[in-house]
Amino acid sequence: MFNLLNVLFAFIVVGVLLLIARFIKHKIRLFQTLYLPESIIAGAIALLLGSGALGAIAVSLGANPDSYLAGGLFPEEMREVWSQSPGVFINIVFAALFLGEHIPNPKEIWRKTAPQVAFGQTLAWGQYVIGILVTLVVLTPLLGANPIAGALIEIGFEGGHGTAGGMADTMTELGFPEGGDLALGLATVGIVTGIIFGTVLAHWGRQKGYIESEPVSVTSGDAQFQETAPTEPSSVLAKRARLMQNLLVDPLSLNFGFTGIAIAIGWVILQIMTLIESATWGRNGLELVGAVPLFPMALIGGIIIQLFMKRLDLDVLIIRRLQERIAGVALDILVVTALASINLAVLGANIGVFLTLAIVGITWNVLAFIYIAPRILPVYWFERGIGDMGQSMGVTATGILLIRMVDPKNRTGAFESFAYKQLFFEPIVGGGLFTAAAPALINQFGSISILFLTAGLLAFWLIFGIINCKRTAKKLQEEQAIAEPQTNPVG
Repeated sequence: MFNLLNVLFAFIVVGVLLLIARFIKHKIRLFQTLYLPESIIAGAIALLLGSGALGAIAVSLGANPDSYLAGGLFPEEMREVWSQSPGVFINIVFAALFLGEHIPNPKEIWRKTAPQVAFGQTLAWGQYVIGILVTLVVLTPLLGANPIAGALIEIGFEGGHGTAGGMADTMTELGFPEGGDLALGLATVGIVTGIIFGTVLAHWGRQKGYIESEPVSVTSGDAQFQETAPTEPSSVLAKRARLMQNLLVDPLSLNFGFTGIAIAIGWVILQIMTLIESATWGRNGLELVGAVPLFPMALIGGIIIQLFMKRLDLDVLIIRRLQERIAGVALDILVVTALASINLAVLGANIGVFLTLAIVGITWNVLAFIYIAPRILPVYWFERGIGDMGQSMGVTATGILLIRMVDPKNRTGAFESFAYKQLFFEPIVGGGLFTAAAPALINQFGSISILFLTAGLLAFWLIFGIINCKRTAKKLQEEQAIAEPQTNPVG
């Protein structure tokens, strides 16, 4: 058992580890080159100094398994706090995802970002297809892997450390306790290889001429999506100051309150779904909602709060930069504690499963970018596709980083298309509803059924993307022809 003082010191140590990680990254150029987040470095330090590495070495050298040193440098109470943190802080990260964001007309966004959505969905469903297929054909027959392992590539790569850490409890409840450690390991491999392969591909793209050195601005069609403003207008700031004039509360506290309400709404949605299940299909023993974590519902709660405040004309009280800070702190804590809680013995015992999933996952993402992106993205396919590839191997920040590598001045509109794509992406995969439900679906219906489902969705998005690309390219050519000045012969 632990008390509030244990929790306080557990997070104080997390803060100290982040400061140490920042110092190490500043001194080691390799970490700077790889753009490794400080949270991953801090988590790796905690892992190495914990019971799985330092503690195991001490025991192997003759230390008493019950001694303090057997647990590494961190007491058991601290490790207990850390082990429970990922499943809690993931809810804050997802609740803040759309708070303070302008949510435009979905129809207009869809018209402009459909190719980006199609490619992102193709990558995600492909990760399920190859993961389930290799588990069915190789991992389960030869290595005795749990069928849920087929979902780990998408959970670890597309979902990232946050989703992997947040779903560890769910997989334990489904009889796959090693799944959380494997997913976190894959997330770590994904973010490192995503940056490495992204950097290599960026160099290759420049050599091949795929990256526009001086992109021509597109005035219409699919790539024109550059409405974002770097700062808030003075009218918004004045309105916010007027509304907060008599509020004796810090703006950060107020915005954390919005985040909390979003999580509460998500919890209510989850309870309603549980009641519906118990009154309908759950009577026959089919239980799915019980294995769905809270965080995708918290994301929906955030969207509801944002739309509700917009309707009341009070949305200026939700400050996007503060929501990003709230989510950023929560994500740092999540990543550090999740990595610190990895069971290295479990990872070593499942090294064959781990390496196989990592290799096929990386191969799929890279080949999909090289061969599928040009056939789905009608303009600036390299700049826009590399963002999705980076996200599909690590986190959203990896995708943004790779976009900045190939288009630092954002002249192609790739960043805006990538950002708004998340409205049609995050609620479903990459940590969304299907990501959260996938282990339960595989456990309930079997790998073959989910393989057919995901293969069908992969085929749908692939076909839609190719057809839409041809149609959009043709439309752009027609608009370009009309825009060209007509010259009449003089005679």
